[in-house]
Amino acid sequence: MVRKFLIIWSGQLLSTIGSNMTNFALTIWAWEKTGTATALAFISFAFLAPTLITGLFMGIIVDRFERKLLMILGDIITGTVSVILLLIYTFSSLEIWHIYLLIAITSPFSQLQSLASETITADLVTPENYIRAGSLTSILNYGSQIVAPALAGFLYPIISLTGILFIDLFTLILAIFTVIITPIKEKKIKLHSNKITDNLTEIFIYLKENKYFLTIITIEILFWFIHDIGGSIFKPLILSRTDGNTFILGSISASAGIGGVMGGLIITFWGKIKNRFKGFIIGIMGASICKLIFGFGQSILIWLPLQFCSSLNFPLIYSTRQGLYLDLIPSNLQGRIFAFSSWLRLGVGAISALLGGILADRIFEPWMMTDNIFSPLFGTQKGAGMSLLYVLCSVGMFFVGLWGHKYQRRNKP
Repeated sequence: MVRKFLIIWSGQLLSTIGSNMTNFALTIWAWEKTGTATALAFISFAFLAPTLITGLFMGIIVDRFERKLLMILGDIITGTVSVILLLIYTFSSLEIWHIYLLIAITSPFSQLQSLASETITADLVTPENYIRAGSLTSILNYGSQIVAPALAGFLYPIISLTGILFIDLFTLILAIFTVIITPIKEKKIKLHSNKITDNLTEIFIYLKENKYFLTIITIEILFWFIHDIGGSIFKPLILSRTDGNTFILGSISASAGIGGVMGGLIITFWGKIKNRFKGFIIGIMGASICKLIFGFGQSILIWLPLQFCSSLNFPLIYSTRQGLYLDLIPSNLQGRIFAFSSWLRLGVGAISALLGGILADRIFEPWMMTDNIFSPLFGTQKGAGMSLLYVLCSVGMFFVGLWGHKYQRRNKP
């Protein structure tokens, strides 16, 4: 069973590296073309916003159809959109609105693939290996951050966006192949009703009857809402503080990847976390403290180790969350509950992306260019306002974790 998971995991690792290379290259391209944090934030918004419409329905689809086929379908659609982007860039004049439109088309199918991949884990590994599977997924995501930014930062001036898109397509084909060749015996799922309204209503009935799980999902969404405000300004913060140095940005992203992989490896070999809720909260608070110190930094000597330490915590957050979800949610509801959680997270993420760019460009950056009480800590140069905003977000994340810690002490599942 674990062997099958590892075969699919290896293909997804290569595909994620290719996708993150494209994302990194598009970020650099958009920054060169516009030079604003808002433009970069709108790229995130274009990915997140369509899921507000399609997110819950994707969960119903995942609970109704074979998840292996849905993974393949999601990858095929994503690859088709990448081909269109490649053709526009090669034979026409790529504009920023092209990026927004194509990303908006891709996002629902990307979510479909992700939901199918998450829920099919229960068919690939035994319950005692849920945490290890979650940590390996974290390694997949963070491992790509080691390779992708460094490769994209190095190759972008040489092969431009065209070459990077070709690499993305090749790795995507490999990922599809690994899913096709892997036999998977999926559990048969029977929905209580074929009506969409009934399928959606069951989500809220489950949440109403399971206060413990409702608390978990509330903490999770609050954390990611605040996190994504800071995340939306992370790249422009570094670029503005370093005069657009893509090597430094790539190095910091790679540092995040190394930290994430190390954290994932620790959990993979450790494997057993008795109190998964407690591990979830520890990860949130640990990441928040590291990001708080990161926000005060103004050089790569501070950013690199703090980004590494921050990312050590995220495999713990993800794997314990994954374990809690798979343990607590019935199999015939998993697709919809995972989709609902993703819908909430991406919904607030879309708001966070817009909010982060607007707050940075229109409030914090102009304000920090004048002398004020925060000037001695952050300076008055470009990027100072984004640093202050990043610190405030880190404080907010810490207090979300603190609330979760107090809840955990008072209540037991």
